[in-house]
Amino acid sequence: MTSTTDANTDTPGATDTPGATGTPGASGTYGELRAQLATLTTEAFRPELAEIDRLSTEEIARIMNGEDATVPAAVAERLPQIAAAIDATAERMARGGRLIYAGAGTAGRLGVLDASECPPTFNTDPAEVVGLIAGGPSAMVTAVEGAEDSKELAAADLDALKLTADDTVVGISASGRTPYAIGAVEHARARGALTIGLSCNADSALAAAAEHGLEVVTGPELLTGSTRLKAGTAQKLVLNMISTVTMIRLGKTYGNLMVDVRASNEKLRARSRHIVSLATGASDTAIEAALAATDGEVKNAILVILGQVDGPTAARLLTESAGHLRAALAAVRTT
Repeated sequence: MTSTTDANTDTPGATDTPGATGTPGASGTYGELRAQLATLTTEAFRPELAEIDRLSTEEIARIMNGEDATVPAAVAERLPQIAAAIDATAERMARGGRLIYAGAGTAGRLGVLDASECPPTFNTDPAEVVGLIAGGPSAMVTAVEGAEDSKELAAADLDALKLTADDTVVGISASGRTPYAIGAVEHARARGALTIGLSCNADSALAAAAEHGLEVVTGPELLTGSTRLKAGTAQKLVLNMISTVTMIRLGKTYGNLMVDVRASNEKLRARSRHIVSLATGASDTAIEAALAATDGEVKNAILVILGQVDGPTAARLLTESAGHLRAALAAVRTT
């Protein structure tokens, strides 16, 4: 990664050679990089905003808010492709595969963020949804020179995870040209894993490299090249969909209730009881008894109450139904 700023962390490298950053003396040149950037919608200059710094704070905020409002529509245009990618991801994860995000700069940070939120939300193992950022964990806050320009680094990061054909790898890059993201997708596809390429430019190399290309075109940014803005918002929305809908398909919810939530603090313990209450309508006394019988597992407690079974039976039924509460309840009612 050549910089922690978004203008430099999600743009194409000079070459696919590790460490090549487009500096004089490398095989690429600044001229070549500028020519590449000129083709990207996300890098386009908006002359009508050339004097935005002269406006009042409220005027700038209003313009920015208007720009942000266009992002959901851009995502909506790709919903069929997003849904197909999610279904394919859920199918792999149901077989024991993992969801792996790979990106550089802002894109990489968004992948790490989404992955880190899955364990507390859906009680997943931290190894089930993984975020890879070019340059490693330190790149979340500190520049790692040249990391984003290396396809080989992405391949090595995936090899360290012992990639399997049941895994899904999502390459994330606003430009759609970042070698690290492309390299991750190419390497994963060669290993038989499912691949998704999420970018914010049309006809991107990343989408072309992936089995499922998701190109959410958000247009030029308020600040030229600042893809942490609309492009970053679009990526966040799509990643929300990929992880959340996949978890719904895997039975991690009951209706719109997070029945696999991990109660790791007081707020979540209170939320757990509220979820059981919403799902069952049971009294506080019954809820406490059910949670005690299931070691605090919300989904199991709901099954204890609605299915009128004991804790061990609830655990067995959920195992037999691959964690799907509705299927476990149906099994109780047919026995």
